[in-house]
Amino acid sequence: MIQTLFGGGEGKKSGFLDRMKQAVERTRESLSRRLEDVVSLGKEIDRETLAGLEASLIAADLGVATSRHVLAQLQEKADRKQIQDVAELKRLLKQELLGILTRADSQPRQVVEPPEVILVVGVNGTGKTTSIGKLAHVLRAQGKSVLLCAADTFRAAAIEQLEIWATRTGAALIKTKPGGDPSAVLYDALEAARSRGADYVIVDTAGRLHTKSNLMAELEKMGRTAGRLVPGAPHETLLVMDATTGQNGLQQARQFTQSAGVTGIILAKLDGTAKGGVVVAISRELGLPVRYVGVGEQPGDLLPFDAGEFVESLFA
Repeated sequence: MIQTLFGGGEGKKSGFLDRMKQAVERTRESLSRRLEDVVSLGKEIDRETLAGLEASLIAADLGVATSRHVLAQLQEKADRKQIQDVAELKRLLKQELLGILTRADSQPRQVVEPPEVILVVGVNGTGKTTSIGKLAHVLRAQGKSVLLCAADTFRAAAIEQLEIWATRTGAALIKTKPGGDPSAVLYDALEAARSRGADYVIVDTAGRLHTKSNLMAELEKMGRTAGRLVPGAPHETLLVMDATTGQNGLQQARQFTQSAGVTGIILAKLDGTAKGGVVVAISRELGLPVRYVGVGEQPGDLLPFDAGEFVESLFA
């Protein structure tokens, strides 16, 4: 199971919160400004007041369905006169968002015997291969041995990019020539990982479009190949989403979830948008946990996701 890089000590925890605050700064500023506009000083917080909050939540990219769900919960409390001021509204809003994120959380499959196999999927341009390199960096920083599998054989550039990340992070790499059979290179990678006693195998897959059923069928084939060689594999299938695409990325995510058995999300480029609320929409509408968030371009700019710290950073 993937460990949290910031999982020990108050210093590391505060470091995570500081970096998360930076990543969602644009979202936080927009949300806070809109909250104060909606709930002016001394104004009673009732259903009518809260109705004006819907646009604020949608602007933060929670989506219409999730925004209305959150508002319905808050309106019930307003009807019972339980929201006295902006501070209490923020506290209850944080409570609702945290509840959504917590309900979607789940653990990866248990690793019966190593290596732990992580299949990474996503459309080209979302930052998939870069996220794999950053994930390798996270695991290598924990002292784990990592083998990267270059199974995105349709793009020579993807193989070259993964090779650069392998060198940069000290991970091993198994590749084949461009156009080769992805399941065959996965087979070779798993055989190599078992013989070398590797802790993790991270598999790069083609940046396939959700409309190409033959490519989705290939993903399923890769999953079966992994399961034959390593019991319980793949232990995680992580979908890389681009935070800047927000709600537009959710439909692609739904297709991947149905066809590829996605178990979690890597949300890339969170620092590049004012719509960080998409994290909440993903959790509620897809029922999937966000495992990692990308907050920059450097190898160390992939943070293990913590729901409590994320919600806190939206209002801190």
